[in-house]
Amino acid sequence: MIWYVYIVKCRDKSLYTGITIDIDRRIGEHNNGKGAKSLLGKRPVKLKYFERFNNRKNAMKREIEIKSWDREMKLKLIQGH
Repeated sequence: MIWYVYIVKCRDKSLYTGITIDIDRRIGEHNNGKGAKSLLGKRPVKLKYFERFNNRKNAMKREIEIKSWDREMKLKLIQGH
């Protein structure tokens, strides 16, 4: 199973990082109010970046790493891909 770490940009320009096995479904959930509660009121979201991983453990490690970064570092990651 392939896992994805993804970054979305919210309507208010904030960035959200998460993991999933189905990016399209997850973005749809976020935009339909069924995703993360922290995104309520920030919809719609747009996918800006993703990485693939062979297992959940490595995806979670990367998610935690990216979440620890400041906005500038996340934007550099997005712009670099």
